[in-house]
Amino acid sequence: MKISVIGGGVVGLCVATVLAERGQEVTLFERAEAPSPASCSWWAGGMLAPWCEGESAEEPVVRLGRDAISWWSERVGGVVLNGSLVVAPPRDTADLRRFARMTECHEAVDCERIAELEPDLAGRFRQGLFFAGEGHLDPRRALADLVARLQGLGVDLRFGTEVLPQDAPGDRVVDCRGLGAAADVPDLRGVKGEMLVLHAPDISLSRPVRLLHPRIPLYVVPRGEGVFMVGATMIESGERWRITARSMMELLGSAYTLTPAFAEAEILETGVDARPAFPDNLPRLLRDGRILRANGTYRHGYLLSPALAQQAADLLLHPETEPEFFHGHNRQRRSA
Repeated sequence: MKISVIGGGVVGLCVATVLAERGQEVTLFERAEAPSPASCSWWAGGMLAPWCEGESAEEPVVRLGRDAISWWSERVGGVVLNGSLVVAPPRDTADLRRFARMTECHEAVDCERIAELEPDLAGRFRQGLFFAGEGHLDPRRALADLVARLQGLGVDLRFGTEVLPQDAPGDRVVDCRGLGAAADVPDLRGVKGEMLVLHAPDISLSRPVRLLHPRIPLYVVPRGEGVFMVGATMIESGERWRITARSMMELLGSAYTLTPAFAEAEILETGVDARPAFPDNLPRLLRDGRILRANGTYRHGYLLSPALAQQAADLLLHPETEPEFFHGHNRQRRSA
């Protein structure tokens, strides 16, 4: 089967990878010249943390997200499997207890164990939770590695080429444009996220650390060589370009709460984008003639894209099946 994939973010690259690995003839179209800041995937935290996400996410995120850890480990470099650490200031221990009740596969840790896991946090927190089975990756490296893998699989990569799904060649088309497909996908909305990239060479962390906060839970993800990604806000908005002063102050303030050493950090980048999401915050597959729309990974792009891609391939190659994320035929929007 000849299949066109529209969109070169994490969903499109995963869909193209799964289809090519199953022996299909795939052409991928992406309007940008390469994976870039224009893609929401560029700004992701890259945490492979299904059990932590169980605190607020739906059950499929935990169940299917567990398989994403091995999927990524087998296909891209730089996947680190050092677990995740969740901490809270003494005033927020109630939030930590609630987090523990809502999640599983964790170990309660005291200040000594926290210092053993992350020496630079010694004496900062009395208790926390350690999720030993989790991991993280560098999204930008992962995107580049998937592109290289697709080249090795013989996929026709057409970066710098904008094509609408209805105009794409092939027997089938998979629309993976994220919010770019909002006009064609009912109920899709944007959830704005803001993040920072900091350079703090005097700080060393071995794993993502989540700091519980009543309003903005913070996570800090090490990128190596003293670089850290700090995120991320969740605002019900499709705006994609502007970080607010309030959000920046809160992200920096939370990083300072984690360790005052972040006060001397250099701000390398600020990032803003809007994640595509449906009302239930779970992905959907929608059939629209020869077009299959794969969308709505919300804040779980790297955690759920492998499962969404595999279900999309199942549906394309076995149309009689109904994968978990399949929502039937696309209903066209009614004009207001």
